[in-house]
Amino acid sequence: MRKSVALIAAGLVLAGGSAFAQTAAPSAAPTPAPQPPYAARVITLAEAKTVAAAAEAEARKNGWTMVIVVLESNGAQVFAEKMDGTQYGSNEVALKKAHTSANFRRPTSYFQELVKAGTLNAIFTGATAVEGGELLLVDGKIIGSIGVSGGSAAQDGIVARAGQAALK
Repeated sequence: MRKSVALIAAGLVLAGGSAFAQTAAPSAAPTPAPQPPYAARVITLAEAKTVAAAAEAEARKNGWTMVIVVLESNGAQVFAEKMDGTQYGSNEVALKKAHTSANFRRPTSYFQELVKAGTLNAIFTGATAVEGGELLLVDGKIIGSIGVSGGSAAQDGIVARAGQAALK
């Protein structure tokens, strides 16, 4: 009886091994950029307003309506605005994008690319994997993040990066 159980177990292991060998490897995941450190300070209200104004100017230039959220690096909200006519659902999406960038020290586009490549772990939670969340850096250190929602993912990303560039 023991010999039969051992043979069955061995057969299952061998059968399972060949099935794994035939599984196609997932697409290569994007290589993450080195994560910048958090700064000893957080973004000020004046800086947050500068970032939001630059983001809003880019949105208006393109005829887009957006929600723009600026957070401290610890995730506390500093500034938020909803442009007239922006869909209500964008309030929460912009906030989640800003939180994702601050919490994971990466732009949300990084997670979007992982999803496209099929390499984002199915049990991974807590990140919004849609472009439009960016880090706000001073001297290479994170002082906050911006999240933008209201257009397509690409449009949100353009507006968020315009806000991000205002600190340089």
